[in-house]
Amino acid sequence: MRTLNVIEFLTLDGVMQGLASPDDDRDGGFEHGGWGAPYFDDVQAAAALEGLASTTAYLFGRRTYEHMIAFWPGQPDSNPMAAHLNSTVKHVATGTLRSLTWNNAHVLDGPLGPSVRKLKSEGEGTIAVLGSGVLVQDLIAEDLVDGYRLFLHPLLLGTGKRLFRGAAAPRRLSLVDCTPTSTGVVMLSYDVI
Repeated sequence: MRTLNVIEFLTLDGVMQGLASPDDDRDGGFEHGGWGAPYFDDVQAAAALEGLASTTAYLFGRRTYEHMIAFWPGQPDSNPMAAHLNSTVKHVATGTLRSLTWNNAHVLDGPLGPSVRKLKSEGEGTIAVLGSGVLVQDLIAEDLVDGYRLFLHPLLLGTGKRLFRGAAAPRRLSLVDCTPTSTGVVMLSYDVI
């Protein structure tokens, strides 16, 4: 049985919006895009590559899929992240897209809960969810998340979309690992109890 891990880059106040570039996700007038770039280091890169070994599938929301396909398919296979993303099976939770052009990408078939439970029951390894804030909220509500891999940045933005936006009930987590980086980011691994 596969596990489903949510992998997110967050500010200390929980903002997950606009990590990569100034024009990355301006919803709601968000003006802080690209906040994550100054914090990337070799420790984070090594952790990302290590996580690829167990990742057997990805699950994206529509917006994250569209963001990812605009960049990753054009990257060379000499980039290990690109090689893995481009060759690994990807599932997209969408009600609007009918066909996907990224290699090994498939529209998630049917309602989210049963579809993801079926994916989890097929095979071994990890299904990784990158970004996909709306999807993550739905996965949490459906009790489908097995773990969180969080890259907590020493930054307060005050505004922006947050990862944890309210829960129907408390959820206990177990700390699996905590590793600091050279830039003050703390990489946290939690499993859902």
